[in-house]
Amino acid sequence: MPLELDDRGRALENEYFHQREKELLQRLKERIENEAKEAGLDCPRCDGKLFETEYNGIVVDACSICTGVWLDAGELVHLAVKEEKTNGWLGKLFG
Repeated sequence: MPLELDDRGRALENEYFHQREKELLQRLKERIENEAKEAGLDCPRCDGKLFETEYNGIVVDACSICTGVWLDAGELVHLAVKEEKTNGWLGKLFG
């Protein structure tokens, strides 16, 4: 009987620390994401800050001042493929 209680105690302790580590990792991940959002990227064209927005299911960066749209690696290809399927101007240009 004492052996079973000892095993149960270890199992509960392991579960507690596993849950605690999971919560700490989640908080750290949220903090890193918030810091990245607060820092933001500077617009290459003006003094504005870039923010992420969605266009046709693709996340692109747009400037808060000049409204310029900036694409990360591969985003232009994804947009061209989607536009080509819908006969959009971008798909015609690069399709």
